[in-house]
Order: sequence, then C-alpha cells, then structure tokens
Amino acid sequence: MKNPSHPWIVAAVLATAPALVTIGARAADDAPTAAALRTRSLAATCAACHGSDGRAPEAATLPGLAGVPKDLLIEQMKAFKSGTRPGTVMPQIAKGYSDAQIEQLAAWFSKAAK
Repeated sequence: MKNPSHPWIVAAVLATAPALVTIGARAADDAPTAAALRTRSLAATCAACHGSDGRAPEAATLPGLAGVPKDLLIEQMKAFKSGTRPGTVMPQIAKGYSDAQIEQLAAWFSKAAK
C-alpha cells in the first residue's frame, strides 16, 4: 500500500496557511481594547435611567444620552458634579466620576446611535 499523503495535499495546506493567519489577525484587530471595554462598562451604569447604550425607551421620563454632543454632556455632568445644576440623584452620581471618566462617558454617548 502506498503512502496516503500526497504532495498536493501538503501544497494545499501550505497555500491556505497565510489566509488563516490573516483571518486570525483581523479578528484580533476587531476585538475591543481594554480601554473601550472599561468605557462601555462605565456607560452601562447609566442604562437603568437613560436606557441601554443611552437610548431611552419612547415613554421614558428621562432623556436618552445617545447622540448628544460630547461638549454638552461634559458641561452638564460637570454642572451636576459641582452642584450648579440641580437634580434628584445626578449630582450625587456625578460626584462619583473623575473628570476623565466624564470625558469618556461623553465621548461614548456622543458616538452612540440614537
């Protein structure tokens, strides 16, 4: 009985290897970074009141945050944080965020689709 491994099988495997490596690299490149995952987790803390990814349901009494300009979100959050903007729970919540976290949240929600 002859050896079942044929040179054309080896050639075919070697020919597809670069494509498999490229596919694996592309999948890794598409994976979110640790910083993006932290920002998404931070934004998820707003979901109970402002909706998932900042998209409030139609009948919601609180506004959605998705698509709101970054500078406006930063301004409002800093006003809550400093106490110059009144609110029920937002002044207390805003005090828990650093300025860097407020900027991360604003960037996240400003890019979110409505």
